[in-house]
Amino acid sequence: MSSGSKKLGEYREKRSFEVTPEPAGGAGGGDEGGGRFVIQEHHATRLHWDFRLERDGVLVSWALPRGVPLDPGDNHLAVHTEDHPLDYFDFEGEIPQGEYGGGTVTRWDAGSYETEKWEEGKVVIRLEGERVEGRYSLFRTGKSGTKNWMIHRMDPPPAGREAMPRGLSPMKARLAELPADDGGWGFEIKWDGVRAIAYCETGRVTLESRTGRDIGAAYPEVSGLALELAGAEAVLDGELVAFDPAGRPSFQRLQRRIHITSQNQIRRLREEVPVTYVIFDLLYLDGELLLELPYSERRAWLEALELESESWRTPGFHRGDGASLLGLSRAQHLEGVVGKRLESPYRPGKRGRDWIKVKNVRGQEVVIGGWLPGKGRRDGRIGALLSGYYDGEGEERRLRFAGKVGTGFSERDLELLGQRLEPLRMERSPFEGRQPERAAIFAEPRLVAAVEFAEWTEAGTLRHPSYKGLRDDRPAESVIRERPDPGAAS
Repeated sequence: MSSGSKKLGEYREKRSFEVTPEPAGGAGGGDEGGGRFVIQEHHATRLHWDFRLERDGVLVSWALPRGVPLDPGDNHLAVHTEDHPLDYFDFEGEIPQGEYGGGTVTRWDAGSYETEKWEEGKVVIRLEGERVEGRYSLFRTGKSGTKNWMIHRMDPPPAGREAMPRGLSPMKARLAELPADDGGWGFEIKWDGVRAIAYCETGRVTLESRTGRDIGAAYPEVSGLALELAGAEAVLDGELVAFDPAGRPSFQRLQRRIHITSQNQIRRLREEVPVTYVIFDLLYLDGELLLELPYSERRAWLEALELESESWRTPGFHRGDGASLLGLSRAQHLEGVVGKRLESPYRPGKRGRDWIKVKNVRGQEVVIGGWLPGKGRRDGRIGALLSGYYDGEGEERRLRFAGKVGTGFSERDLELLGQRLEPLRMERSPFEGRQPERAAIFAEPRLVAAVEFAEWTEAGTLRHPSYKGLRDDRPAESVIRERPDPGAAS
């Protein structure tokens, strides 16, 4: 029996070759100093990449949950697995469910390699593949016999490859009217959800809110984007949306998912209140930063990815004719539209005049500065919220009272607000200038709520405001009174 055959005992013990189409393996050769390598994309219980090096008659193998790193600052886990037969180099196919490694196997890359070092617990090689080239080291992370290794790129990133950006703040839109000449604009539906940037790396997705908080654990359905991208790395901008039975986005429905941290509750609510990641911009793709590209080109790149499923979608946009889309959104009782100049770059965190929002219903985010005690059926609970917004700049910045919000609450809303506000109770009013009534109970101005209202009064307060929900993704100090910008759409 050849040395290669002797090494395949574990491989053969784990498989039923009358069921699986995988090769059983025979005698092998192999070059101890180098040979071939193959990387196979493996859609098993979890997506991973199998990295295999031809050596001494077998394919020495590691499973890479996040694929091969292309940046020397980003080491990836490499789980050492059993040796595979040389015949596995060309294997592609479907391993039946229930069998070891059940799932789809396809070739992701292949080529040759040279060995610089091969020791117990450490391997240094140079890869020459179709997708991956350069010097890499694999090294064990613990005692002899442990399966956990790391794979590290020793060379600089491939020429021309830019690192994935981190900590991006979403670009913002100004409140405005439709432009008179909208031929140079693209229009999208305004989604009533929670803004999120998705950092999609090989095998994993990180979701960040507008404040930079990692919210991925609360929306596990979006993690499947890594599988959809099949190894491509991307940064996406979009909105987490819960749809009502009529197919309309519902921020109040989304509230049931926003504040949940228990994994058991998240699993249950995922079925009761599914969330869809609505994607409308692409900021980075496979080593290329796209922020300076025009909106129209970024959209073309995004649509080419064809990201469509139950848990994410890429709705189209309209070139010009914003009035038609706005009318359609009004007929379907949607919030409004967002207009974007076709030639506009993406400016993280900026609220310039390249993006505008045109609303069917007046809405405003407000800072909660306290509450009024409830009466009658609300006795012992919150009767109304005391709302405000920030005005002025620098040392002159002050929280102004915007009126009380006493409608729109569900029983769950009142319970949650009580739990969140009670620890923030304070003696002095956080508002400058006009004050609420004497019965007010004040709170540190940390929480932000979304409200709908009829109009602003001359005194600067909201008329007939109705509560929609808390906005944990919005810093309180950033809340200002939104006023239509007459020049934004010019």
